[in-house]
Amino acid sequence: MAIELPAAPPAGSSLDSLTPRQIVGELDRYVVGQAKAKRAVAVALRNRIRRQRLAAELAADITPKNILMIGPTGVGKTEIARRLAQLSGSPFLKVEASKYTEVGYVGRDVESMVRDLTEAAVQMVRKEKQAQVRARAARNVEEQLLDLLLPPARPQGETAPADPPSPTRERLREQLRAGQLDQRYVEIEVQEKRFPSFQILSNQGAEEMDVAIKDLLPGLFGKTKRRKLMVPEAREVLLQDEEARLVDAEQVAREAVERAQSAGIIFIDEIDKVAGREGSHGPEVSREGVQRDLLPIVEGTTVTTKYGSVRTDHVLFIAAGAFHVSKPSDLIPELQGRFPIRVELEPLSLEDLVRILTEPRNALLSQYRALLETEGVALEFTPEAVTELARFANQVNDIAENIGARRLATVLETVLEDVSFEAGGNGPLHVSIDAEEVRRRLAPLVKDQDLARFIL
Repeated sequence: MAIELPAAPPAGSSLDSLTPRQIVGELDRYVVGQAKAKRAVAVALRNRIRRQRLAAELAADITPKNILMIGPTGVGKTEIARRLAQLSGSPFLKVEASKYTEVGYVGRDVESMVRDLTEAAVQMVRKEKQAQVRARAARNVEEQLLDLLLPPARPQGETAPADPPSPTRERLREQLRAGQLDQRYVEIEVQEKRFPSFQILSNQGAEEMDVAIKDLLPGLFGKTKRRKLMVPEAREVLLQDEEARLVDAEQVAREAVERAQSAGIIFIDEIDKVAGREGSHGPEVSREGVQRDLLPIVEGTTVTTKYGSVRTDHVLFIAAGAFHVSKPSDLIPELQGRFPIRVELEPLSLEDLVRILTEPRNALLSQYRALLETEGVALEFTPEAVTELARFANQVNDIAENIGARRLATVLETVLEDVSFEAGGNGPLHVSIDAEEVRRRLAPLVKDQDLARFIL
């Protein structure tokens, strides 16, 4: 049976137009291999779009199919989730399950992840709103600077729209736009950035108390002072203040809460570290306690934030863990049932490591070339050198702890140590790394397994 595949989406396509196959294609630009995991997250993301097209009554009953990724460190679990969030424009939060403690113990409570997700959504919406008013804010700031450079004859704050702009003011405007007044100083009011320091002893976390403290001690926050700044610096300060003034904070909060609860993605890493049942040891009880605290969040509950109440029913949760010691079945059954989609990520092969060095848009070799280009150094790797780098990384992963693709960065740092040190001085302007140079730098370290464990 012949299957006709859809064409690749043009650049700038909206998420609504991307099929799961095209979403996988976008992820392939950044993450090598792991086809099963990519397919799972692509379907989960596409199901969100499908849900939005349903009637409200039916859509309310369709919850996200949360995903459990199982695989060793450094194989792409976090990168897949992060790129998925960037592709969808969703608020994204990465947390580590081991950072949370059971209710009643000192530490971060699990509800703080929802508050952090909401904060990320607020920042995202605020940036979008500020971009919409930036042109208007820039015009207003220009008028403010002109008023500071050439104080108007009328009282401050009064406008005279019927009066035409004076020739002097217009000449000053042209000079300001041309940068001829950048060395001038103006005096403006700026927000005090120093805040009183004090310690809060609470098992709820300071994020729940910050609003109350500002209400109780209003005189300690929001103070301003007058400072003399050069025109470019003053423009930046005034532009930030003007953008904040033009953006409706309440509208931002409303949209952010809606975006967090309808499109948010929370990536829970190291879920295997809290996998455990009740036993004779205290930490085991605490692990199960964290799981039981996580359960209502993943299941769907309402969390109170300073921006409003946030429902977690339609937040997509992606959990990940290596599960070297524990097994997914060691999680409490209720939590297991909330992650119906399970994908196992494969360990990286030698071929995968070679591709990671060269293929993705943010490939490691491209990053190092770009870094050294800033010093005028042209860095080149022969194909044989790339293969040797991957081979040594794979070899060290076998004899020491397997940290996946992260080993490539340590190997590259060792090979390029001298080049990076000499760059910018009297070092060479063109450096070609061949296979022999890679072997010369790495072979002695790999032979000494004790050194390999600590250096590589």
